[in-house]
Amino acid sequence: MPASDFAKADLSEVVEQLTTDEAILLTAGVGFWHTHAIARLGIPAIKVSDGPNGIRGNHFFMSTPAKCLPSATAMAATFDTALMERVGLELLAEEAKLKAASVLLGPTCNTQRNPLGGRSFESFSEDPHLAGMMAAAYCKGLQEGGIGACIKHFCGNDKENDRFGYDSIMSERALREIYAMPFMLAEKYAKPWCFMTAYNRVNGTHVSENPHILQDILRKEWGSDTTTMSDWFGIYSIDHSINAGLDLEMPGTNKWRTLDLMNRSIQSRKITKRTVKERARKVLQLVQRCAKGAPEILDGEGIERTGDLQAGRDIMTRLASQAIVLLKNEGGVLPLKPKEQGLKKVAIVGGNAKAVVLSGGGSAALKPSYFISPHEGIASALGKIDPNVEITYSEGARAYMQMPTLENELLTEDGKPGWTGLFYSHENDDSMVPLDKPLKTVYIDETRIFLSTDYPKELTKRFTLRLRGQLKPREHDCEYEFGLLSAGRARLFVDDKLVIDNWTKQRRGDAFFNSGSQEERGIVSLKAGVSYSVHVEYCNVRAPADIDPDEAVMDSNGGVRLGGAEVQHPDDLMASAVKLAQEADAVIAVVGLNADWETEGYDRTTLDLPGRTDELVRKVAAANKRTIVVTESGSSITMPWADEVPAIVHAWYLGNSTGDALGEVLTGKVNPSGRLSLSFPKRLEDVPSHGHFHSEHGQVRYAEDLFVGYKWYHHRKIEPQWHFGHGLSYTTFEFSDLSLSKPAFSNGDVSLTASVKVTNTGSVIGTDVVQLYVSYPTTSKLTHPPLMLKAFAKVFDLAPGKSEVVKVALDKYAVSYWEDRISRWVVDDGEYVVRVGRSSAPEALSLSATFNIEKRFEWNGL
Repeated sequence: MPASDFAKADLSEVVEQLTTDEAILLTAGVGFWHTHAIARLGIPAIKVSDGPNGIRGNHFFMSTPAKCLPSATAMAATFDTALMERVGLELLAEEAKLKAASVLLGPTCNTQRNPLGGRSFESFSEDPHLAGMMAAAYCKGLQEGGIGACIKHFCGNDKENDRFGYDSIMSERALREIYAMPFMLAEKYAKPWCFMTAYNRVNGTHVSENPHILQDILRKEWGSDTTTMSDWFGIYSIDHSINAGLDLEMPGTNKWRTLDLMNRSIQSRKITKRTVKERARKVLQLVQRCAKGAPEILDGEGIERTGDLQAGRDIMTRLASQAIVLLKNEGGVLPLKPKEQGLKKVAIVGGNAKAVVLSGGGSAALKPSYFISPHEGIASALGKIDPNVEITYSEGARAYMQMPTLENELLTEDGKPGWTGLFYSHENDDSMVPLDKPLKTVYIDETRIFLSTDYPKELTKRFTLRLRGQLKPREHDCEYEFGLLSAGRARLFVDDKLVIDNWTKQRRGDAFFNSGSQEERGIVSLKAGVSYSVHVEYCNVRAPADIDPDEAVMDSNGGVRLGGAEVQHPDDLMASAVKLAQEADAVIAVVGLNADWETEGYDRTTLDLPGRTDELVRKVAAANKRTIVVTESGSSITMPWADEVPAIVHAWYLGNSTGDALGEVLTGKVNPSGRLSLSFPKRLEDVPSHGHFHSEHGQVRYAEDLFVGYKWYHHRKIEPQWHFGHGLSYTTFEFSDLSLSKPAFSNGDVSLTASVKVTNTGSVIGTDVVQLYVSYPTTSKLTHPPLMLKAFAKVFDLAPGKSEVVKVALDKYAVSYWEDRISRWVVDDGEYVVRVGRSSAPEALSLSATFNIEKRFEWNGL
């Protein structure tokens, strides 16, 4: 019987027929990525896959190449919900089908409480309205394509360090108005098929077993019929999570919800059979939605595919280019017009110019089906305008935390990029001695090898992986530095000489989801024209460390990573970049972070750019007054040199089409229209949660309360480097004629319309974003943020001299606050101020108007 037939099943009848054991099996996953099938009743398993900026598929190791979209902060910077919905339908849903996945684990919809948060790049915004509307569009498009959205991490998961244990202590108002609001908006407008619970506690109780969040808010108040799913290894009990309403434990590896423990919990009256069946029914509801949405997945072969590399490339480039934010452009330095500006030589410098930087790290990472570097894309775009432009390059200052991976520097014996891996079983499960003959030999095209659960299942519990390749010959004699880290133990040999010993003793680190060692480095002298053999031996049992003698077996998080680069003195690198800057007619410095700095598993420690990057920018800017800085990061960074350069472009992480999008924007083929989805402070000390962001004895106090992001900067009158919503264009715009309709009241809601005229007062076609902020009555008895984004709209391709009237709708969400004492939303009577402009900066909010609400009212639900 086809698995898709389950779409027609009567769920009540199916649940009635379930045995207790079958119901238990349905409440937890199988392996890492699947739900449980019940063949007797025709219940198929469904497969889920990591997102949220692409569909990786089920493998960290040798994964299927996929389309990588811009980071969520970049997608939110488009302020374009229609584009986001289209991306969900045309790109993400189709990619999920290629990967045989029925549910995408995304979008991530947490709040950028602090840009140091390791996964800040993965969530949309510091503002709950922008985040919620973008998340709703993402979910809506994806689910229109038949693929389930699993919105995450519900909620209060706004940092990475101590993420399994810390307690997010926040007021109920902050929970409702800031941290739950994006999820509430997504539920109202898109109804995600799944909600994934956060790892952390909120106000004392882990979310996966928190009845206030899962039952009182999600089920009762919002009336949601979604399926709730744990984050991976994110439940900590049986009875508490079952009784609180956590439907599905993921993954099925090392799970709590085994037949033995669940039946014992029933027998001891910790849980009831009825509750177990209620949880199982919600899982079956998800399975049925998947069977209806994309039946071809359930009836297919389950094979992961990459698909046509060109399919969707135009929309990916459009999404990336629309996300780019022009922060500064003094003297019309941009766009670059080589012939008009007399640009015969352009220097491209910086640690990110040629590096493969397409996403942050962790579960958002994937293997790109293609990648266009900034250097490649910019050089190509300039060459199309003027083939005679000379492009020079220098790294200038290195930006990596870990040595760059070497898949493009190693070759197998038959000349393929990468190396050969040989898996060896050991004499027995407890032995450290590998057998003489390999169990399996595989081709490996990556030198960051996260095995997760993808190693051959026939291996003994402890196993060895030997990796062999040839380092491409160098063009000159050099010193070459290798870097080796592992989750397990490893050692590096070059021409059979031990170079790095990460086997005997280790230093614990954060790699591979906090299972890895720190990187150990070793230097080898290489002769020009000589190929050297590179051999890494890895075992999945980690070595003892000074602070931790445990030699644990890495049965699900094992991995090894080899990187390397030629040794170059930092002063020489810097001098090279400065010299090129002096000789060039213009400089483009491409600098920023990468997936080592911004990643799941740990938080950043500084907002500064890595190493000597800031020094590089300052020195090339001093050497060439036409210096354009392109910054890449998923969240805020500091720019102490901002006043010293004429032009700054923030590119976020743009995915596969990074270089294409940058080339289009820098040369003016695309007029930039991105707006910052979060504030960029001048210094870390200005961040609202500074001083109470870290977990202290397991507690994280949300002491800034409602004043997150730009609300804090306005409230405290602190000037950030760049305001939330800021972004320039190659043309100019004028807003005028703001008018508000009279509020209308009906069925417990209020509605009114704001209208504003947008005029292109410049000389080229451009796109602009209208941002509407609301201030609550000064007569209110409670404190409110001074300014709150409540609506936005985009005006597309407005010709010079032309105008367009933009209308945006406001409803009860624009005027409501949470009243703790009565557990309801309240709309006060009084005068509300509407401000409209091009960013949240006071000087940018050029228009204002007021409206009155005559009578206070309350509401609940959505």
